[in-house]
Amino acid sequence: MRSLAKIISITVFIVLSLSQFAQARPDLRRMTCLQAQQMVQRNGAVVFTTGQYTFSRFVADARFCDWGQAAYPQLGPTRDNPRCLVGYECREPLFSPWER
Repeated sequence: MRSLAKIISITVFIVLSLSQFAQARPDLRRMTCLQAQQMVQRNGAVVFTTGQYTFSRFVADARFCDWGQAAYPQLGPTRDNPRCLVGYECREPLFSPWER
């Protein structure tokens, strides 16, 4: 009987541990502006669901962009603000600094 209880408790522990890794993208529309901003700052980069069929990557700053990319302000629709400045998006600059 003890071994059965031990097996069940180990199984529950494993299932609960693995469920953290199986989470879907957080839905930006269900969060407040502040919650979304804090999540980006805490994690550095987050891919949010932004609409029924869309998603977008938000970063805390240019350190989370690839070489040659720049960080541009990115707005997103949150529960309390349809145009919340959640973080930044990484894009290739329109002009390279050495082309000016």
